Amino acid sequence: MSFNTTILPSNHSFPIEADETILEAALEHGFVLPYSCRNGACGACKGKVVQGTVNYGEAQGQALTEAEKAAGMALFCCAKPLSDLIIESHEVSRAQHIPVKMLPCRVESMHKVADDVMVIFLKLPANERLQFLAGQYIDILQKDDKPRSFSLANAPHDDGLLELHIRNIAGGTFTHHVFNVMKARDILRIKGPLGTFFLREDSDKPIIFVASGTGFAPVKAIIEHAIKIGFKREMHFYWGVRKAADLYMLDKIKGWETEHNIKFTPVVSDETWSGRSGFVHQAVLEDFKDLSQYDVYACGAPVVVESAHRDFTTQRGLPHDAFYSDAFTFVPKV
Repeated sequence: MSFNTTILPSNHSFPIEADETILEAALEHGFVLPYSCRNGACGACKGKVVQGTVNYGEAQGQALTEAEKAAGMALFCCAKPLSDLIIESHEVSRAQHIPVKMLPCRVESMHKVADDVMVIFLKLPANERLQFLAGQYIDILQKDDKPRSFSLANAPHDDGLLELHIRNIAGGTFTHHVFNVMKARDILRIKGPLGTFFLREDSDKPIIFVASGTGFAPVKAIIEHAIKIGFKREMHFYWGVRKAADLYMLDKIKGWETEHNIKFTPVVSDETWSGRSGFVHQAVLEDFKDLSQYDVYACGAPVVVESAHRDFTTQRGLPHDAFYSDAFTFVPKV
């Protein structure tokens, strides 16, 4: 049986099945409510049921008291609908709304997708989830006290595992470890989510994504989130790499093109091939003579991000506040 849930004060609404929790259904339809453990223990997802009735599920007593139930409160990670619902909860739309955590995690699997790119999936403890906005990053904490920062490549609705794209950097001790020593079931410590590189959903401008190398990771997360929430804005994705073999996950990207009309332009800099060549931001300059009505999201090597910001704002009229970026400096971010 299916019901309907409305969130106050936003008046957003979404369908919910009788066997779904309120949080599961909200995330499934792109509405991010506060949460943490997702198993009824922490109380982070607590909100009010203004109208309707719920099965409270496995809510633990210290997280939801009988008095709170009587006052209409519920844990949305456990509560399931018994009728149409009206609930009261703020929706997470800014990084400041999300607590930064330090957590252990286990390497679930590793997949080499290009000569120098490893995709790793991390699993958090059973009683933990990391809430984040698509495009944010985490720090991997090391014994030498120098955190290594990596963007999350998965969207928030797909948070069972954390997906990282790690490039093997010459002289990089951690990336050397990833490619030569790390194995499934290894334990890491992480801190996050961090950063302000995430989708601004309140804008109605078309979007141009510019990525170099593994700058693809947060762009992937943002695009998958945009698709999930039914984003209707025009989107273009430019991806710059050194050689054609560096273009990984192409089947996924081609699916974005055919199913969601997201225009994809790969740009190769260090070899001759049949497509676009040169610098990735230059390809954007060639295709767009006026960026004054666009939002640009740029991620990757600092020279790419800096060149894009300089040339888009000075040569194509892009407003400075319509440029969102995350530069990979291969040192701890501050």
